[in-house]
Amino acid sequence: MGRRVPRFPCRASAEITSDGAMEVANVTQLSRYGCFLQTPTPLATGTSLAVKIMNQGNVFAATAMVVYSQPDLGMGIAFREVKSLFQSVLEDWLRELLEKRGGATN
Repeated sequence: MGRRVPRFPCRASAEITSDGAMEVANVTQLSRYGCFLQTPTPLATGTSLAVKIMNQGNVFAATAMVVYSQPDLGMGIAFREVKSLFQSVLEDWLRELLEKRGGATN
């Protein structure tokens, strides 16, 4: 089964908050609906969290859920609630990543 939307290689820092504990991670892949967070201590599949991604002087924030976890590597998360302000930031980043990859924009 294929993905709904493309993923793009990405380098950004992130803060993950779950059950009151904050952890720092690196974003290595980004899409419209989620991302992969590289962290030595990934959360369990199904865990709800808040994520804040910082890149190029901008911030994206959303609530999310862990959809898969790879011990010692990281976790894939799906964005759940994204406010329109942050959706615009995400769309701008994805457009830039698409252009870097040499794809056409809509």
